[in-house]
Amino acid sequence: MKIFCVGRNYVEHAKELGNEVPDEPVIFMKPKSALLQSHTPFYYPDFSNELHYEVELVLRVCKNGKYVNERQASKYYNAISVGIDFTARDIQGELKKKGLPWEKAKAWDNSAVVGQWRDITPDLLKKPVRFSLKKNGEDVQNGVSTDMIFTFDQIVANITNYFSLNIGDLIYTGTPAGVGECVVGDILEGFLEAERLFELEVK
Repeated sequence: MKIFCVGRNYVEHAKELGNEVPDEPVIFMKPKSALLQSHTPFYYPDFSNELHYEVELVLRVCKNGKYVNERQASKYYNAISVGIDFTARDIQGELKKKGLPWEKAKAWDNSAVVGQWRDITPDLLKKPVRFSLKKNGEDVQNGVSTDMIFTFDQIVANITNYFSLNIGDLIYTGTPAGVGECVVGDILEGFLEAERLFELEVK
């Protein structure tokens, strides 16, 4: 199982971190060990002093594929959830200054959270998909799929130009503006529309 992630897929998020708005999807990957298993506690990483949450819509791949045409891309994912791409922002900043890869900041064990899955129906994809993150009961991030620079299908088509998709792979589709720091004791809750799909405490 592979975890694909899309960076800078919302204009306002790219701006808030001082990044250029990309003209094609920014793709990076997390290993299988990055996925936080259900009923497993989430611990603040001991190598970071600045841990940030990034809430995202997550797609689950249901079909093997390579060089998928954008018009056919929706056949390759059948479930959606919300998740967090946890980022050691201090580590990422140091790596970016040196022009080095992001893995130490993005791909560490348990850095990818995903909530309960919901089947994708034709009606769901016909309207904007809204999602949000609460920290200690307060809204900190709100997003809508229509604000994405690259759509679900464009992301799938782009990924498969370089990598094979396999059943069970996950695609984190990017985070909206509002990313921020979390500390030990914070409670994070992810919502798809009004339904809560995950809750975790930073320990």
